[in-house]
Amino acid sequence: MIQSLSIAIRSPALWLAVFVALLCIGLHFSGMAETWRYDRALIESGQWHSLLTGNFVHLGANHMWMNMAGFALIVALVWQHFKAWEWTIVILFSSLIVTAGLYAFDKHVLYYVGFSGTLHGIIIAGCMADIRHFPKSASVLLALVVGKLAWEQFSGPLPGSEEMAGGNVEVNSHLYGAIGGAIIASVLLARQWIWQPQRTDRTT
Repeated sequence: MIQSLSIAIRSPALWLAVFVALLCIGLHFSGMAETWRYDRALIESGQWHSLLTGNFVHLGANHMWMNMAGFALIVALVWQHFKAWEWTIVILFSSLIVTAGLYAFDKHVLYYVGFSGTLHGIIIAGCMADIRHFPKSASVLLALVVGKLAWEQFSGPLPGSEEMAGGNVEVNSHLYGAIGGAIIASVLLARQWIWQPQRTDRTT
């Protein structure tokens, strides 16, 4: 138990998760939501940074803590399957796909904040990696996430989610994030599959 905890503490991927959580929490309490939110007008004027930064600020404390709780659960379930640099790519790519999708296809969305779209990319990527190790449980979790996405597309946000978040839930952000996670996970897992045997051969 102590040895496992020591290994976890030394994990760069775990420290990445801590950094991302502290970034979201710090931005919230520093009052940076309005400055860093996705803002269509600012993007059209050339301020492209909000395509990324809007994913890390929130409507309010409830919204932020709800997303951080979900992030902690994901870290506990599937974080061990990718390295820190791979998770960095998953997070950045999923985040950009969320806001790029909103910009391209949801022109009525003038502002957007929240980590939930990125979270859907992270959980999809994690489930895809987890299937190789725990096919049954990973498949069930993946099916639940896909079922949630389908519900949102046909019936709108889950009951109570908007009350908890303190504002409107842009369900398409979840869909775009999930698509981004699936795309980048496919690339990373293909790379692992191609290069792992070569690394093994060199060490035997």
